[in-house]
Formats: sequence, structure tokens, C-alpha cells
Amino acid sequence: MPSPDALADEPAAGVAPRTVRLVATDLDNTLLRSDKSISPRTDAVLRAAADAGVVVVPVTARQRVGVLAVAPQFVELADAFGGWAVCSNGALGVDLVTGERLFEATMGVDAQHDLLTLFSDAVPDVRFCAVRDGGDGFLVEAGYAELCVWTDHSRDPRTMQIADRAALTDVPNLKMVARHPQISARDLLATFRALEIPGLRATSSGAPFLEISAAGVGKAYGLQRLTERLGIGPDRVVAFGDGLNDLDMLEWAGLGVAVANAEPELLAVADRIAPSCDQDGFAQALEALLP
Repeated sequence: MPSPDALADEPAAGVAPRTVRLVATDLDNTLLRSDKSISPRTDAVLRAAADAGVVVVPVTARQRVGVLAVAPQFVELADAFGGWAVCSNGALGVDLVTGERLFEATMGVDAQHDLLTLFSDAVPDVRFCAVRDGGDGFLVEAGYAELCVWTDHSRDPRTMQIADRAALTDVPNLKMVARHPQISARDLLATFRALEIPGLRATSSGAPFLEISAAGVGKAYGLQRLTERLGIGPDRVVAFGDGLNDLDMLEWAGLGVAVANAEPELLAVADRIAPSCDQDGFAQALEALLP
């Protein structure tokens, strides 16, 4: 396993500093510190990347509203970065400034029905949320909001729109979320995999809930859609992450960097390991990679 202490001393595997064109980064517990803030050092390196002509793109489970809430730098630097974000764990490409949708990948209605039926039978008391309409549509069933705090979705739980289960699945969604008052996201993920529901894929961002998308859709999928539009190959991309939902992105990119606080699965496959998010690991690694 690569050592965080050796990060600045070793040449980057897969991507040489002078060839980096795009940095794809998770937000929570990667670019953001554990308190959801951006440190002064990280802010400075984002501006240095803009000056160097390196595009930095948030690739996140969050929606546009969530990115704007915690990382306004990506709008401030939109002229340099393009203003793009990959949201909903890769299911949505969006312009952070205008709200224009670059692409969407939704789940089939039949698969969504199967999810609610089979998962509810396997896990009584599970509660669901549906994300749609470019991330602006956010519906929850009764009992879901009571399990939430504002930081879960960058939304006040008291204002969440409550709908019955039929309404949650009546149109294709970008993402569905399942959570339980006692069962962890890891255990929910194990149950989902055992059910083998066709047409769906599940992962975890480190939040206390399971996140479900269409089969084949993940952060690597969304990042590839965006980079194809920009004419940038994976060999010119560096990806940063910490959660299970970042795994495919780190494997796809020319250089995959996990922060030290990442899940064990990421630490095992990352090309490099940076210090933790609370030690400005993202900033330290990007400083070493900038021309």
C-alpha cells in the first residue's frame, strides 16, 4: 500500500504532472473536511489549478443544490473549470451555473417497483427516498425525514416532500435512497446484493443510507460521459475519493488517489494514498501534481 508520507516524493503512477488535464474529486470527506468545510489550503490549490489550466470537477453523490451549499468555489471558478459537476453518483451531468443537464441516466420503473417490494420484504421498516428531475425533485415516504439531519442531503428534513410509495416509483428516478433506523449502510448493501434485483446497482457514499442507481451507472460512468464531451482521455485524469461509490472512478482514471480516511476497499486499489481529509490530503496531492 502506498504511503501518504511519500506522496510528494514519488512520481505519480499513470499520469505525469505535466499531462494532467482534469481532476475528478469526491466532496464529502475527500475535498471537504469532516466538518463539511473547505480549508484555506484547499481553496488556494483550487485557484492554482484554475491558473494552471487544470479542470477540477466535483463527482459526487450530492445534487446540484448540495454542491452549491458546500463548494461555491466551483461556481466562482466556472470560467476556468467549465462549471460542470457529475452528481447522483454518476447518473447526472449538470452545469452548476445554469442548471443545464448534460446527461441523465435513470432507472426503469419496473426495477424501482421490484426494489420497493423485494427490499421491504427483506428489511422491514426500511424507508425510501426518490431523486429525479435533474436532482431538483426530492420525494420521501412517511418516516424518512425523521431519520435525517440537514447534512444528509443539504435539505431541511422538515421541508421534504412526503409521497406514498406509488408516487416514489411512478416515473424513472436518477437515484433512490434506502435507510433504516438501526441497520447500517454496509448491512443494507449486503442485503441488496443478495437479492440480485435486475436493472439496479447499489453503493454507499459513507452516509447512513444505501444509494441505488441503474445498473452500470456509477461515478466512472458519469465521469466518462463528461470527459468524452470534453475530449479528455482517462490517462489525463486524476480521481480522488474515500467511499465505496468512488471505487469505480479511481479504477477508471489514469491516477486514482484515496485519502487516508478512505474505506479499506479504496486503500487497496488506489495508485496513491494522500493524507486524510482533515490533513488537507486533497490539497497536498494536487499541489504535487500541478505543473
